[in-house]
Amino acid sequence: MKHPLILASSSPFRQSLLQKFNLPFDTFSPDVDESALEAETPTELVKRLSELKASAANKHFNKGLAIGSDQVAVFNNQILGKPHNKQNAVKQLNLFSGNTVTFLTGLCVYDIVTGTRKTCVEPFNVSFKTLSDAQISAYCDAEQPYNCAGSFKSEGLGICLFEKLSGDDPNSLIGLPLIKLSQLLAEFGIDVLTAQTSSS
Repeated sequence: MKHPLILASSSPFRQSLLQKFNLPFDTFSPDVDESALEAETPTELVKRLSELKASAANKHFNKGLAIGSDQVAVFNNQILGKPHNKQNAVKQLNLFSGNTVTFLTGLCVYDIVTGTRKTCVEPFNVSFKTLSDAQISAYCDAEQPYNCAGSFKSEGLGICLFEKLSGDDPNSLIGLPLIKLSQLLAEFGIDVLTAQTSSS
């Protein structure tokens, strides 16, 4: 393959998504400060962090295309972070009950050799059922989604929390918009489909 692929993430969910392309890739943990800057919009935040994560590949690799991604949940124009514990997860899911939450996923592909980068932000809307306290508590106990933006795992039991999903790419909700990623890789000269033979 023309460029080795590098995923700037230690997330097993992002790794399993990238495996759908059936191409070899390396991974590393970018270890960047994910705090928002003063007056930074949610879109600006995920764009900046995805670029920071991808460019962190410079410290570990001397060539390749690094893929960085970051995601936030936005509700009532407020950025909602990861809950980290049950109490916060219950609070978030109570807020979401009967409402729609927008997830913004930043995606950056960065060429380590040339310094060229291409970035986009993919929105995805999640409409929640009206949920009872018992349902929210049972869900949190069952899946413990405390390290997930929005307090759920859509690839697991979290799908039962939703009334409707709307967006261009359901993979973006899990953390990596694969449709956009394949388009960005094509701009760097990698056609995911025809690259299959060269990866075997």
